[in-house]
Amino acid sequence: MNITAQMIKELREITSAGMMDCKKALTETDGDLEKAIDFLREKGLASAAKKSSRIAAEGLVESYIHGGRIGVLIEVNSETDFVSKNEEFKAFVKDMAMQVAAANPKYVTREEVPAEQVDHERTVLKEQALNEGKPEKIVEKMVEGRLEKFYEEIVLLDQKFIKDGDLKVQDVLTNLIAKIGENIKIRRFVRYEVGEGLEKREEDFAEEVAKQMGK
Repeated sequence: MNITAQMIKELREITSAGMMDCKKALTETDGDLEKAIDFLREKGLASAAKKSSRIAAEGLVESYIHGGRIGVLIEVNSETDFVSKNEEFKAFVKDMAMQVAAANPKYVTREEVPAEQVDHERTVLKEQALNEGKPEKIVEKMVEGRLEKFYEEIVLLDQKFIKDGDLKVQDVLTNLIAKIGENIKIRRFVRYEVGEGLEKREEDFAEEVAKQMGK
């Protein structure tokens, strides 16, 4: 049976399991929604949604420096100090620091993206689609699809995981919550890159040539 994006979306809304986990569950159950829900519950993945409402106030702050040019600090929270000492948890936090360094997200979740930024992006994408001569009736669908790409670029949880392109960061997080049995949240991060935000000094080409010629 062909598993559609709408079927995956519906199952995710019900269970809050990861996208790839939902796709696998639907594939294993021939698209039967109820059986897919049971499949995820048996694997312990559907329960991650309930855990996500619990307070996570422990955790770790991890640092990562890449080549002396990119630096990241990230805070990932857990419910207990015991879990914050778990090796898998520590590995996840390290991976997230590397993810931020490599993929340069701007926000942790979609909810953090300012509404005006999303509205502006939607307007630009709509104009692009219309300028490409696309029919009005499919423009909205195209815009929503391209907005997904926009989120994948700037939202950490929506990005493809650097160690496995078949998974999103949200999928990796959901799987860890299910495995460890505690709520885990990526709370915040900051990323620095050498020279970022500074205007590079530029000299007139003619002046540069003149200097080299000793004039």
